[in-house]
Amino acid sequence: MKDDILEENIKEKYELCNLCPRECNRNRNHGQVGFCKVDSTLKGARASLHMWEEPCISGKEGSGTVFFSGCNLGCVYCQNHNIAKGDVGKEITTKRLAEIFLELQEKGANNINLVTPTHYLYHIKEALFKAKNNGLVIPVVYNTSGYEKVESLRQLEGLIDIYLPDFKYFDSNIAKKYSRAEDYPIVAKEALKEMVRQVPKCVFKDDKMRKGIIVRHLILPGYLENSKQVLKYLYEEYGDTIYVSIMNQYTPLEGVSKFPEINRKVTDEEYEEVIDYAISLGIENGFIQEGETADESFIPAFDCSGI
Repeated sequence: MKDDILEENIKEKYELCNLCPRECNRNRNHGQVGFCKVDSTLKGARASLHMWEEPCISGKEGSGTVFFSGCNLGCVYCQNHNIAKGDVGKEITTKRLAEIFLELQEKGANNINLVTPTHYLYHIKEALFKAKNNGLVIPVVYNTSGYEKVESLRQLEGLIDIYLPDFKYFDSNIAKKYSRAEDYPIVAKEALKEMVRQVPKCVFKDDKMRKGIIVRHLILPGYLENSKQVLKYLYEEYGDTIYVSIMNQYTPLEGVSKFPEINRKVTDEEYEEVIDYAISLGIENGFIQEGETADESFIPAFDCSGI
């Protein structure tokens, strides 16, 4: 009964929801859904050891990823589009989420990796309190699109060890076209500033990140200038206090058929040009991708395993 009351109290916090920059003001507690495509019922699509994150995140044992249903950004090229639309996922309680965190730790996970967590912030916050009170000691990773409100991030201070945000766009026109978020560049800058305030230094132990910031940038085919502007901003603003992950894994799925200009993979020449530019800037704390990363086999099966 106590857990039921707690669950209802948490759901009440999603009334007139303005957790993310969309500020939908929807009453998600009464069946309405926000831009994120989900109401106040917590839904997870997969919880497992994931080997395909940056080496210092996955390590040899794997990152304890928890994929949540729904998304507040909704890029047209999303590789996780099945769960981003909120169609796939299993309903769980906050208590169950805390148990999942501890189960992943028991399996040897290097960290708890919260994938697309923004719209479930209140559930996640409470679940982390529960899990930490019951023995969760591994780092917690906040894996996000970068489209975050500073006020929401501040609620997580002290609970998150590693921030793993995207910085997708420097050009607001591109952000508007592919993510319906013209304000993305401004929002992402302020969000990253808050993340760095909370976790100002990168800390490693046995080649695994224990604290810090890794900013991911996914190169879009044909938009190299956007990529260069993102990297230039990140290095000029933060230097080597953060890590940058330059990704070539863009995969043209069915959703981009209406956008022929991005309906292809990033070429080797395009990727090399961006990497060369990063080197010319002086970026040293970075990760690059090699091999067939732009392959659908890298997209996990969202079959609710582990949930």
